[in-house]
Amino acid sequence: MNYNRFIFVFLFSFFSCIVLAQNARIKGVILDAEKHPVPSVNISSQGTSVQSDLNGFYEIEVPSNKKVSLIFTHVSLKMMSLTVSLKTNEVFVFNPIMNNSQEQMGEVFVSSGNRKRVQGIATIDTETIKKIPGANAGIENVLKTLPGVNSNNELSTQYMVRGGNYDENLVYVNEVEVYRPFLIRSGQQEGLSFTNTDLVQNVEFSAGGFQAKFGDKLSSVLDITYRKPTHFGAAFEASFLGGSAAVDLVSKNKKWSAVTGVRYRNNSLLVNSQDTQTNYKPTFADVQTNVNYDISEKWQMSFLGNISQNKYSYQPLVRQTNFGTLDQPMALAVYYDGQEKDQYDTYFGALKTTYKASPTLTLKLIGSLFHTTEKEHFDILAQYRLGNINFEDSGDASSVDFTRGIGSQLNHARNDLDALIANIELKGTKDWKESQLEFGLKYTRESIRDRVVEWEVIDSAGFSINPPLVILPENNQPYTPYTGPLLPYQNIRATNFNTINRFSGYAQWNKQSEIGSSRIWYHLGARFQGWNVSGALEEGKTQFVVSPRAQFAIKPDWDRDMVFRISGGLYHQPPFYRELRDLDGVVNPNVKAQEAIHIVLGNDYNFKMWNRPFKWVTELYYKSLSDVNVYSIDNVRIRYVANNNAKAYAQGLDFRLNGEFVPGTESWVSFGYLKTEENYEDKGYIARPTDQRLKFAILFQDYMPNIPSVKVYLNLVYNTGLPGGAPAYSDPYLYQNRLNDYRRADIGFAKVFVDSSTQNTKTGWLKNFKELSLGLEIFNLFNNQNAITNTWVRDVYSKNQYAIPNYMTSRVFNVKLNARL
Repeated sequence: MNYNRFIFVFLFSFFSCIVLAQNARIKGVILDAEKHPVPSVNISSQGTSVQSDLNGFYEIEVPSNKKVSLIFTHVSLKMMSLTVSLKTNEVFVFNPIMNNSQEQMGEVFVSSGNRKRVQGIATIDTETIKKIPGANAGIENVLKTLPGVNSNNELSTQYMVRGGNYDENLVYVNEVEVYRPFLIRSGQQEGLSFTNTDLVQNVEFSAGGFQAKFGDKLSSVLDITYRKPTHFGAAFEASFLGGSAAVDLVSKNKKWSAVTGVRYRNNSLLVNSQDTQTNYKPTFADVQTNVNYDISEKWQMSFLGNISQNKYSYQPLVRQTNFGTLDQPMALAVYYDGQEKDQYDTYFGALKTTYKASPTLTLKLIGSLFHTTEKEHFDILAQYRLGNINFEDSGDASSVDFTRGIGSQLNHARNDLDALIANIELKGTKDWKESQLEFGLKYTRESIRDRVVEWEVIDSAGFSINPPLVILPENNQPYTPYTGPLLPYQNIRATNFNTINRFSGYAQWNKQSEIGSSRIWYHLGARFQGWNVSGALEEGKTQFVVSPRAQFAIKPDWDRDMVFRISGGLYHQPPFYRELRDLDGVVNPNVKAQEAIHIVLGNDYNFKMWNRPFKWVTELYYKSLSDVNVYSIDNVRIRYVANNNAKAYAQGLDFRLNGEFVPGTESWVSFGYLKTEENYEDKGYIARPTDQRLKFAILFQDYMPNIPSVKVYLNLVYNTGLPGGAPAYSDPYLYQNRLNDYRRADIGFAKVFVDSSTQNTKTGWLKNFKELSLGLEIFNLFNNQNAITNTWVRDVYSKNQYAIPNYMTSRVFNVKLNARL
């Protein structure tokens, strides 16, 4: 194959006009009554015949613009037939369920394409999420391989999207917005993500230009739906990092169903691979349930509940970090005393009722309550020496013989927070023949009780270091006595009791139509939100914003399966509590909503390569931001200036190629370019803390050809360095420093004893399992040293400061057992 020619034609086709075709395609996965994939099903239509593969997948071409019948036959299952009428180049996804009790017939007339495809929403297969290795395996681990999604912290489940920060992402579970703890400042403190992978059925993600029916954030939407089980099932996972168990329950009359999961995680394996030796005793555990009750055919109710307890006990002992050059190797040796004890307890409950008032009108009432109690208490004394390494005497890098600087640092905190967030929302959907109206109203009350007490004292060569931004008498010790006051290097003290009341709503009109032989989709809508902050030192004003948004998609009647999209509008992010709190810990109740204008151009191209399905997705985006609330990022803690004295922009280009590089498995390659800058108080544009210029990622699934039961999974990410690592007190307009590039590869090997293709052939104790596998995972395969921040240390002789990188985890081995009954 001439690959240069292929690539040229492939890229050129984005803008090309292509000849018409007269066929359509039907594809999907065939399942049995137990929801297992069915291989070797014969699918025939008008003389054309194909068979489903080992994963139950099939794909067949049929004539368009007329009725076509498909016949599904299998040696042990009853025949199934389907009659469809598809438009030219239509791709219809049909996932039939075949059983052995009766023949099934159906007729479908298709006039719309894939709904998620035209909306620019990426869907992620739940089986892929469970298999892909990572230090924090799960949904967020896979999200970080998508273009436009960036992270340089494998210990964190948080992510940045197209120049936004961690606080700019919406997360929904069963249409209910979920929250994370407020006080966490380090990835190793996070523990468990809210979403439990064992309970998930659907995962959908939008990186920008999303519709009005989603909430008020600037960057992205992650929309997750939990499973509604149809039969009993159980799953179990155990590894060196913890374990989980889940069970599906269904009542005899099928009206009640529930899926419940329990998880435990211990990050000791990962934390112990870092430079700092510690006594680390974390306990991250939660229990989560989703209960469904079908009152009648028209009325259903569900309850989503979660209780999570994260205890973080951290006692650092010693640390040695080697840095410098080959000519002048240096090391920082630190000896610690003290400890940190944090605890984050969260309780979440949501009740949703769905009523189908008529065949065209559906109403939903959703109420939720989130309660978090958090404490962050630590007293840690660090005594350090900075010096040169003598390889000749020791033969290794453990000997520091010439000391260039000595000192100590004492950090103290007694931070406590109690937050209660209540929501009630009414949503509805009204359908017509070719259009739809979606609407909703929501009230939110946030009650926050917060105490901040933090201070830091730095001593260098026996002399206290004054705070950097406070004007004090000159300190020229030890040559002249210092007569000024002794102040801590940093000192933050504040007590806040605040209540925030919010009213919000939306209306959105969806329509599908035709222009000539091309199909088009419209999504037009607007959101509004009004809010007021009370309890601060000054009275908060009531504020109100309106956010119109629109999406337009067209699918030309070409022989190439392409969809073109344009979306955008005005997006507002009214401040959450953390955005109201300034650098001194004081709440400013009149912080305005940050505002962004989104424009996203996209192309979605389905094609065949090596006679297998592939997809190429391209998106070009631009964001113009005003009323920006400037912030800094330290590990995963964000500290806001709490004013709106800046403007900014973000622009970039994202590519993703995904498909069956290996038959029967989905993999993808992602590439993203991003540039984001801000202008604070008209000082000029500089890089924002999230300016991660280039991103490249590979998610790859394979199996050994001679041993197909041995699977291989690769998760590779490369990000260019973020602005960061500069001293916290430095003016970014005078000094900016970028961290080194983030490079990480995680690989997993799994021996599959039982799966859907082998279950019926197993005997003995193995026949009790639907799935059983044992795997080996290697995190950070190439042992790259990735830094998350810098520690700045003074040299008493040269008066210089050295940036000592704080490295993330090194190479780690993990063993994992997976089973499903």
